[in-house]
Amino acid sequence: MNFDLTNLVRINVQNLIPYSSARSENKKKEGIFLDANESPFESSFTSSSILNLELNRYPDPEQLELKKTLGKLKGLQTKNIFLGNGSDEAIDLLFRAFCNPGKDNVIICPPTYGMYEVSANINDVDVIKVPLTPETFQLNEQKILQAISTNTKLLFICCPNNPTGNGVKWQAIKQILDNFNGLVVVDEAYIDFASYRSLIPNLVKYPNLVILQTFSKAWGLAGIRLGAAFASKEIVEVLTKIKPPYNINAVSQKLALDALSLSEEVTKSTNILISERNKLKEVLERLPFVQKVYPSEANFLLVKMNDAKSVYDYLVVNKISVRNRSEVNLCEGCLRFTIGSEDENILLITHLKNYL
Repeated sequence: MNFDLTNLVRINVQNLIPYSSARSENKKKEGIFLDANESPFESSFTSSSILNLELNRYPDPEQLELKKTLGKLKGLQTKNIFLGNGSDEAIDLLFRAFCNPGKDNVIICPPTYGMYEVSANINDVDVIKVPLTPETFQLNEQKILQAISTNTKLLFICCPNNPTGNGVKWQAIKQILDNFNGLVVVDEAYIDFASYRSLIPNLVKYPNLVILQTFSKAWGLAGIRLGAAFASKEIVEVLTKIKPPYNINAVSQKLALDALSLSEEVTKSTNILISERNKLKEVLERLPFVQKVYPSEANFLLVKMNDAKSVYDYLVVNKISVRNRSEVNLCEGCLRFTIGSEDENILLITHLKNYL
């Protein structure tokens, strides 16, 4: 037998460039981590009540109790909520449900979250890129509408956007919703840090709108991998039809329920991070090697520097991890700083002031 695995692997998978996460780029186990947009606050939701779970039994495949509780917070019915193993599962299922491999395409607006393109490549779906406007990082809605074809099924908008941090104007999103027969997927992973409200109320008017949110950022539960898609009953039914039967484990469901019962704590920690973001922005803008600190509605700041790689390497030596976005189109010369705790930010500032 002359077995050759490459003869079995799909061509698009062979050519795939996988998503590079902050943890895959930086494998250090110690130091200050300001690179993955996580909450710096350890969750107080890790209740000992999970010890009482019957882990010999499968979890609720429909996550009904969790959906009901989340629905009360978001003003939605359970039929409009899909829960996934992180938002990434919802993104992947959207491709699998609505895009024909090798035929359909999707539109993304870089610079943006990398998993949209990775998921498209995994599912053998063409990607049409309509870049954001330079410096302001807003949608170019006219070019987006021109790029739409009969085979365009999905359009991804990250708002607030990662890695730039800015919000996207509602009028631009509205114009696309009004003129596109495919699904407009608005990723609101960072909405809790924004000065504007979620687009959830618009689900009633726009049946082609899908909103993604996550427990990984403001809720401080990145470790349980739980994301949500809010959409029409019909879209949720399609996603539910193709998901694995027990995609959210019992421990994650229980910890999320505990978190939802303490939402006031999340509001307090979020307000602290917004305050820390504003303070850090002011300090960074005064540093001589900083060219620009971009406005942010998220829990991070994108910062343009004279020599980003040098600053990045300097911080690594001092056990501070940030994200180097210098190779990303329209983010040349930029580092991305996740907002840490007050003590972490003070240490970051101290090292930056000692740079050079």
